[in-house]
Amino acid sequence: MSSADTASAAAFPPAPPAAAERVFGAALPLAEQYVARLATDGVVRGLIGPREVPRLWERHILNSAAVAEAVPEGARVVDVGSGAGLPGIPLGLARPDVTLTLVEPMSRRVEFLDQVVAELAEGRRDVSPSGPPWRVVRGRAEERSVASVVGEVDVVTARAVAPLPRLVGWCRALLRPGTQLVALVGARALEELPGLIPELEAAGMRNIHPRAVGASLGEAATTVVVMTRGAR
Repeated sequence: MSSADTASAAAFPPAPPAAAERVFGAALPLAEQYVARLATDGVVRGLIGPREVPRLWERHILNSAAVAEAVPEGARVVDVGSGAGLPGIPLGLARPDVTLTLVEPMSRRVEFLDQVVAELAEGRRDVSPSGPPWRVVRGRAEERSVASVVGEVDVVTARAVAPLPRLVGWCRALLRPGTQLVALVGARALEELPGLIPELEAAGMRNIHPRAVGASLGEAATTVVVMTRGAR
């Protein structure tokens, strides 16, 4: 796709579907603001492909927000390999009760995340004055320094970051006993899950299971793999 085609595709952020208002409520304008940022700056920076723009809501935003069904109330959530902020930012907008940390190693993505978080901060205060602040941490999930900065974690989220055994290994420093890992994965990973359970259990994970989320969201519905770090 030429640069002209890219600019044209990025010029028209898609309108929100009806389901978006149910998911985001008073935070819908903030979700629209985020979609507009993805459809413009996100495309220019190479964080979102131009062909993804027309389906940003169903394939990316609502699909990510569906993860909220698997997150306990008031959870301290860390989104690893956050990239353009998926699933973390839609999750945080849908669930103003959670504390959200976005972990990303690449500087250009961190710059984008910093800008988005700053832009959304004022609107979030208007929607939910008591909602906890968001933060962006540059680094890799496997780095001890990242775990030290992040602190206590209730839920780790990830979207198409790595195969599950590798993801668990990378997140080991964040996964303290009782911490949940909620991973958005593709159909192939779901098919492979039964055969991976022994390896995941050997890595200390327990209660490993798929969970359907977002059933009311039509094509945005998805399945996550949920597991909990067992006692050491």
